[in-house]
Amino acid sequence: MNDRVARGLISFGGISVIITILLIFLYLFYEVVPLFESAEFNQVEEYSIADNGDASTLYTAIEEQAEIAMHLDDAGLITFFAFTSGEVISQHQIELPVGAEITSFALDTDASGVMVLGLSNGQVKIVAHEYDVRFLPPDNARLITPVVSFPFGEDPYQLFDSAPVIDLAIRTRGEEFTLAAIDNAGRIQALEASKQTSLFAAFDDAEGEFEVDLAPQSLSATGATQILIDGDRRWLYAVSGNGLVRLADMRRIMRGEFEDFEIETFVTENGSRPTNISFLLGGVSLLVADDSGAIGQWFVSGQAGQAEFNKIRSFEPSDTGIAAVTVEQRRKNFVSGDAYGRISIYNTTANRAVFSEELIDGEIASLALSPRGDALLVESQDGTFSAWEVHNEHPEVSWSALWNQVWYEGYSGPEYIWQSSAATNEFEPKYSLVPLSFGTLKAAFYAMLIAAPLAICGAIFTGYFMAPVMRSRVKPLIELMEALPTVVLGFLAGLWLAPFVEQNLLGIFSILIILPLSILCASLGWMFLPKKIRHAVPDGWEAAILIPVILVFGAFSFLIATPLEVWLFDGDIRFWITSELGVAYDQRNAMVVGFAMGFAVIPTVFSIAEDAIFTVPRHLSYGSLALGATPWQSLVRVVLPTASPGIFSGLMIGLGRAVGETMIVLMATGNTPIMDINIFEGMRTLAANIAVEIPESEVDSTHYRILFLAALVLFTFTFVINTIAEIVRQRLRSKYSTI
Repeated sequence: MNDRVARGLISFGGISVIITILLIFLYLFYEVVPLFESAEFNQVEEYSIADNGDASTLYTAIEEQAEIAMHLDDAGLITFFAFTSGEVISQHQIELPVGAEITSFALDTDASGVMVLGLSNGQVKIVAHEYDVRFLPPDNARLITPVVSFPFGEDPYQLFDSAPVIDLAIRTRGEEFTLAAIDNAGRIQALEASKQTSLFAAFDDAEGEFEVDLAPQSLSATGATQILIDGDRRWLYAVSGNGLVRLADMRRIMRGEFEDFEIETFVTENGSRPTNISFLLGGVSLLVADDSGAIGQWFVSGQAGQAEFNKIRSFEPSDTGIAAVTVEQRRKNFVSGDAYGRISIYNTTANRAVFSEELIDGEIASLALSPRGDALLVESQDGTFSAWEVHNEHPEVSWSALWNQVWYEGYSGPEYIWQSSAATNEFEPKYSLVPLSFGTLKAAFYAMLIAAPLAICGAIFTGYFMAPVMRSRVKPLIELMEALPTVVLGFLAGLWLAPFVEQNLLGIFSILIILPLSILCASLGWMFLPKKIRHAVPDGWEAAILIPVILVFGAFSFLIATPLEVWLFDGDIRFWITSELGVAYDQRNAMVVGFAMGFAVIPTVFSIAEDAIFTVPRHLSYGSLALGATPWQSLVRVVLPTASPGIFSGLMIGLGRAVGETMIVLMATGNTPIMDINIFEGMRTLAANIAVEIPESEVDSTHYRILFLAALVLFTFTFVINTIAEIVRQRLRSKYSTI
């Protein structure tokens, strides 16, 4: 009866553990799956707004709440209308100089809403659209009122005497802006303006005046038809109709030091001509769409100290020419539309198409994406608007972005980088799991490098050679080490051990050499002592003699470290390592983690391995000794093979403990996600990264789900290790069970 009850309880416990592990895996999988879902589109309505004759569309936009849309035509009429119905809310006619017409248009960014109009008389006029949001009592109903303003004055700026402005570009920052325009002769004129206010502006209604600085010289870009300025206002781009892009330094232009374009390159191939060129979010990357249906991402990067304009990646959303492109305001997404009504959404970092289908019939005239990326307005060439709801939660994730090198904006080449947050919306998230996985393996490697030899050798001596009385004292003491909280070990490692190692680095290296040599010399000297002295010490108590040897020579190692450091390394081995070897040294590094985490892993490996060795049937070793084998031969040929399944299990469990350790690596390293095998550099592990970032991540966000993916990777990794360990253990057991 008791046997049946015990068997039932044990079976129930085992099955419960298996079910729990399975449920954990399923929950992690449930949180991760949405990362790789495609975008979904749902049509809201199709409509036409008020007819404005033969005017063509210059720009369309959607406000943040996706309640109001804006349309600007080349007659200067701004129309605000309801996104879901097309009902006109208000219209504003931009006043133009007498006889002047709009010949070109440029946008600062969708977020700022600042637009500039190029006129046929050589002037430019800056206008902005914004939205006044209020919540009205008694039920806090939201009221959004569209507003047209002139942030840099209502008067136009004169750039050319009589030639029309065929294209222009503007960049704003606070109350200053940089503007450049090109006329039909290829002449480029640039200006900068900033608002000048007096010290008493806060006490009166004076709005201040704008101080305008024209570039001291005009540029000539023959054949250029489009002009752009990057987000940092560093580079001026002149684009020709054949795809030739020329870059000039804006700082030199404004100082009158321009001599020639610094970079010239073609951004299209095989005779294709660009159909749409615009900046991605942040104004760093240039998206170049052409009439072959291809879109390329280009940006300036530093190569060997020199700026180069590089094509980073290509997209193929269509088989025909791209008619319109719009970018998202908060992520590195862009939407393209072609002549057949195909809409495609791409994320540049992930190099992933999250959606690509034909949504409308006919060629697309313009596209507008809401700031949150949850609404899309499509205008066809016949003036019909189509409003769509967009569900696109995690476009920045792909297997290539997670596990391959990615060429991020501003970098000189593809790299593995983890950087999940920054202070601006223009930030490009970097979600590579490779540095975290590398850091996990690095921490486990150095921990096992220290723990495995000490634990296994200690287990061999304790389980096979040590006297039973001494073993009964030593084994519980070592196992008691496992009861120490890892947060305490991490605290001590970070605040005491790391500075101690830094200040006594040569002493640490010395003890790693001197101590093993001293133990070997002491053992050799013990063998040459008279038998009377050696036999006075009972068998199995020899290890006690090594305690004073370890203490004396350990102290001696640190004692001689200081004069050696002065003699060999000019008194500072850290500086010598950095300057002479070119190896960086961080105070909280892998060596500190190896010491601290090795200390935490030793009891686990030691206890399992020692039990395996001690429980080897004594008749096996006695039989070996009776046949003339020495104790060491019996150990190597009989005891260790028999105990190998248990020893291997101890190593694997210790490795699993090292891989999943959190608090020690969190507190004892620089916690930087770098890929460097250097023992003097830190790392960031998967477990530590989850502990650090999960409290600050938004629930159900991409960052949040990627942390669950990191947990799934860690879970899978330990599962695979344990599975392999069990397979090897079973094979070792079957192999040596006949001994």
